[in-house]
Amino acid sequence: MKDVYITRVSKFLPNAPVDNDTMEERLGFINGKTSKARRIVLRNNKIETRYYAIDERGNVSHNNAQLAKEAIVELCDESFTVEEIKLLSCGTSSADQILPSHAAMVHGFLNSKNLEINSPTGACCSGMNALKYGYMAVKCGEVENAVCTGSERISSWMTGAIYEEEVAHLEAMKEQPIIAFNKDFLRWMLSDGAGAFLLQSEPVGELPLKIEWMEGYSYAHEMEPCMYAGGDKMEDGFLKPWSEYPTEMWSKQSLFSIKQDVKILGENILVKGVDSLKNAMGKHGITSEDIDYYLPHISSYYFKDGLYNEMEKQGVKIPWEKWFMNLSKVGNVGSASIYLMLEGLVASRKLKKGDNILLSVPESSRFSFAYAYLTVC
Repeated sequence: MKDVYITRVSKFLPNAPVDNDTMEERLGFINGKTSKARRIVLRNNKIETRYYAIDERGNVSHNNAQLAKEAIVELCDESFTVEEIKLLSCGTSSADQILPSHAAMVHGFLNSKNLEINSPTGACCSGMNALKYGYMAVKCGEVENAVCTGSERISSWMTGAIYEEEVAHLEAMKEQPIIAFNKDFLRWMLSDGAGAFLLQSEPVGELPLKIEWMEGYSYAHEMEPCMYAGGDKMEDGFLKPWSEYPTEMWSKQSLFSIKQDVKILGENILVKGVDSLKNAMGKHGITSEDIDYYLPHISSYYFKDGLYNEMEKQGVKIPWEKWFMNLSKVGNVGSASIYLMLEGLVASRKLKKGDNILLSVPESSRFSFAYAYLTVC
């Protein structure tokens, strides 16, 4: 087996940052009214700015595959070109279409040469799953390099226009034309962007990061869906897919909007997350003393203290001074967030040879968790 190094990191964030006062104007109002949930959600998540692939005039500037393509272009230069990529592994939770696959669309925009592609699906962990596939391919000698990405273009799933027919349907049924909190909640949580890593079997570059190990865990065998899109959840927790609904109900129930069961989220995300963290650290024999930088992808600063307290409760506390986050400035970009965090840490120039970094990514869709442990070489 070969060693695997992250030798380059990059990001692409579309357009200018959007602050809290202008985000609803950018996404659009529902039924011409301001959201009652927006200020509550923003007060809790403490995100100050984020990015949308929608310009100031309301026009779409990039689709998801184009965001990933731009991050990959930022990764390359004269010494490593797009044509030299051997494997392209692209994770997302907001692919532009059902088919072709996301990685196929990214490859098409790159317009490079024949190569292997991989398209992990899912939510936030899809970016880590893309990384793990590239890691394993390089490690076993299948390819000499891999480019892995996480990207989201979720803004188009959250525009006010998406919910207009549902509002009209509720009015026709003589019900309150108010979008449920489980749909409105995520409009103020998610944003667009992309990140990319270059993996190679040699420690080239200014500050290569050796991937020591990666681990993944799923609790779907005991948990019902929590975050979902393309369907609706029944009272018994069964997720009924869009394909089993009459076509006229797709828009009347906003089936393709992204939704979150906040009660299940709050009760389980931290407990399951720390349980999986403890398993990963125990399996590889590391403690908090073996971590110099802890990069946790959390959707909201609301969970930060709770995560720390749950770590302390389960005996795997990582001191605050080791935490590195950039959620408040770039927003929650799902599968891309961990790429953007590592890029931000590298750009800070705080890293030194011998430092160890733990990447931690939860996914609330049905409670999955992914980890990577890196050493600065």
